[in-house]
Amino acid sequence: MTSVVLDASALIALLRSEPGAEVVRKSLAGAVISAVNFSEVLKKTIERGGPVATAVSRIDALSISIIPFGERHAAAAAELYPQAKPHGLSFADRACIALGLEQRATVLTTYGKWKLLNIPLKLKLIRNDH
Repeated sequence: MTSVVLDASALIALLRSEPGAEVVRKSLAGAVISAVNFSEVLKKTIERGGPVATAVSRIDALSISIIPFGERHAAAAAELYPQAKPHGLSFADRACIALGLEQRATVLTTYGKWKLLNIPLKLKLIRNDH
């Protein structure tokens, strides 16, 4: 059973021991992440000069399920575009939100602007600085 869906920002906070990391750590049992957001975490690792293999190994050790970005998931993310665009939400944001809606799970993120969407998303901010 899925307990939570992790946004890239939540997983990055955990990996870098940033504020909010403990909230994520306590929610890892049954956690999932979209392959899109997993890719985003790896991209951020590269941007910061870190080795991808080390990041993959650390994430594997957390036992987070990586959910493929398939046709249904892609369509759901696209359908969010009209509401998401005015708030500056990215494709990766929409992929995470779509997975959260599909799984009917709480989404962990650092982005409070997601609360501006008029959708039945269960959202938990891991910190209050955004």
